[in-house]
Parts: sequence; C-alpha cells; structure tokens
Amino acid sequence: MSVEAAARLPVRRRMRANYQTVRQVLARINRYPVIPAAIMTVMVVAAVFAPYVAPKDPLLGSLRDREIPPMWLEGGRSEFILGTDPIGRDILSRIVYGAQISLVIVITVTAVGGTVGTALGIIAGWYGGNADEIIMRLVDFTLAVPFILVALVTVIVFGQSFAIVVTLMAVFSWNGFARQVRAEALGIKTTDYVAVAKVAGASGYRIMVRHILPGVINTVLVVASLRVGSLILTEAILSFLGAGIPKPTPAWGVMVADGRDYLGTSWWIAFFPGLAIFLLVLASNFLGDWLRDRLDPRLRQLA
Repeated sequence: MSVEAAARLPVRRRMRANYQTVRQVLARINRYPVIPAAIMTVMVVAAVFAPYVAPKDPLLGSLRDREIPPMWLEGGRSEFILGTDPIGRDILSRIVYGAQISLVIVITVTAVGGTVGTALGIIAGWYGGNADEIIMRLVDFTLAVPFILVALVTVIVFGQSFAIVVTLMAVFSWNGFARQVRAEALGIKTTDYVAVAKVAGASGYRIMVRHILPGVINTVLVVASLRVGSLILTEAILSFLGAGIPKPTPAWGVMVADGRDYLGTSWWIAFFPGLAIFLLVLASNFLGDWLRDRLDPRLRQLA
C-alpha cells in the first residue's frame, strides 16, 4: 500500500463513521415524530410562558408603527421580528398569546368531550338495547347538524364570547369518542375476563370501570390526539368568520381575518398566523398517526 493510500484510510473511516451516524439519526427521526413533537413543544412552552416569551403587549400598538414588515425585509425593525399589523401591534406577540388561547381550548374541549364521550360509549357498548340506540342516535344527530351554521346562529343570538366557543365545541366533540369507545367496548365485554367477573358477581358499574375502561384508554388517547388539529382548525375558522373569539383577543383566526384585506401590501399580517395554524395542525396529525401506530397492537405486529 502506498503512503498516499495509507494517509487516506483515516479520512475514509471518518467519512464512513459520519455516514453511519447520519443514517442512525435519520432512522431515529423516521421512527419517532421528532419534528412534530418539537413543534408541539414550542407551542406549549410559548402558551404557558406567554408573558415571558412575547416581546410586546399583544393588545397595545401605535399607529406610527403600523404595517412594519418583518425585520429581514426592507423597512423592517429588529424590535418587530415578524412585523406589525394595521394598528401597530406586534405580530409575534399576538401569535404567542394566540397559542395560549388555542391550548386552553384544546385542553378544555378534549377533557369535556373525551370524558362524556368515553362514558357514553362504554354505557352504549355494555348495556346495548335502548341505551345503545338512544346514544348512537344522539351521535348521528350531532354529526348531521352543520356545526358552522349552529355557531353562526348562536353568536347572532347570544353574541361572541370565549365561553360560547368552548361550549359549542365541547357539545359537538364527544361523538367521535363515543363511537370509537362503543366499538371497543362491544369487543371487550365478550372476553373471558369479563365473563369471569360476571360469574364472580361483579356489578355492571364495577365491570365498566375496572375492566372495560382500561381496555379503551388507548383508543381514547388516539382519538384525543387526532382531534387536536381539528379543534385548532375549527376555532380558527369560527374566529375568521366572526363567530369565534371576539376582537381584540389575539386568536389566530382573528389575525388571519384582520390581514385578509392587506394581502397585496402587507402579506405578513395574515401569513404568519396562518403558518402557525398550518404547522400546528400538521404536527398534531403526525403525532396522532404515530400514537395510533404505537398503541394499536395489530399495527405493531405489521411494523
């Protein structure tokens, strides 16, 4: 072996080692939802620590600072990283506080809808008969009613408020949980350990709580994770249409609506809150799919 070839060996080994390291990192990223989890983590941190993360007050602005472009564009200023809106409010600060509103809505609606839907789904699956028929017809009714139309009529009658938005979304969010949990409960109640519990004299309530509920928890978690994106998108649509969070609260849908008349001149006003909605909905859907693959034993066997 020549001296030159011998000198190149360590370089080749380092390149091969670096290549293997890159492959391992990419394989880990493909196996685990690293990027979606990072996006969701940024959203949660921004929402929880909004007073410390946001550089400005989201409700205060100055007409002298109106429609300032992002700092990397001509005319931009470093104090307004993502620019300002038509009345001089900092867009970054409003996006951060908008994440707080989205987080509160997602947690509240998912908790209420998940609890009610899981309870009704277990009852329908366990008792069957008239109870199953009534609950499933309620599910069909909520799925058949046009939610946006109901929201618009409700806002016309009662006015815009945060409480009305959360209440409407909670009323129409339990049906998915009930339908999926009922399907799981119908299968679980025919298992041997439930039959043994019946023979041992366990009451229906005890069987539902101690035996059926643990068996449907995975399904509830998957449904909840997949509902996050739809809840955020629904709130944004309602706010955009004027039937959601009232102004001047910095909800993302409100911000997009405020910027739709300025798309030709100040595109950043609507673009950045729209980008936040897009990234968060996409990340939540990826996380939901990954969680479904991890918690479903049938999918794990195929992996």
